[in-house]
Amino acid sequence: MTAPLTPPHQPSPDDPWQKPPKGGGPGGSHLGTLLRSPEDVELRAELRRAALVAVAVTVAGVALGLLWLWLAPRVPLVSDDTAVFLSDSEGEEAIGADGTFVLLALAFGAVSAALAFWFHRKGGIALVAALAVGGVLGSLLAWQIGTRLGPTDDVVAHAREVGKGVIFDAPLELHAKGALLAWSLAAMAVHLGLTALFGPRDAEPEWGVYGEPSGGPAYGPAPGAPSASPSPSSPPSPSPEGGPPSGGPAA
Repeated sequence: MTAPLTPPHQPSPDDPWQKPPKGGGPGGSHLGTLLRSPEDVELRAELRRAALVAVAVTVAGVALGLLWLWLAPRVPLVSDDTAVFLSDSEGEEAIGADGTFVLLALAFGAVSAALAFWFHRKGGIALVAALAVGGVLGSLLAWQIGTRLGPTDDVVAHAREVGKGVIFDAPLELHAKGALLAWSLAAMAVHLGLTALFGPRDAEPEWGVYGEPSGGPAYGPAPGAPSASPSPSSPPSPSPEGGPPSGGPAA
């Protein structure tokens, strides 16, 4: 004789020892979102803003490179079929190219910092770091665009192409590599100044009557506490033996 088949044990809904459902209970899938602190949410938003600023500043390096290529003075060269010489040995075009790059980078740094502050209206390490990193990357991009789109760097072949005694432009070069930091320095300085002048301020404490912050500890005896010394205007109490009042002058 075989035992009858019994259905598997079904736990009661009120059983305290039953396993919780997947996700930790009703709404468990959203538990991680609900438990996230406001600080974490603000940090994530700040990092996203910083990443967008860094990308935008880097892309702006294309405009800097094109402007540098257009405005930078050219170094004139000339060939006599045996060598290539400077057409004007006392010219300052090479220094002028570096100076043009620095001035443009400073202007781009100031504008990028002003726009970042205008759209975000707050400071922060992440935003300043994004301006600094984006400025360096944008300067590198501008340098490469200016040199690659400018005159060829094969001076000998260029001299043979134009012929003897014909003046041609030397390749555009950036001799002072420190100019690549001009954008970042200007952006950080301008953003710091704007934050100090127009940034949000901390709320100042409200001062009470006695020069202390409102809600702070009050000086003096607590209300209802006995006085440390008797009042000078109170009369002396009489002695129980009929003698002179205590506290008064002796006869």
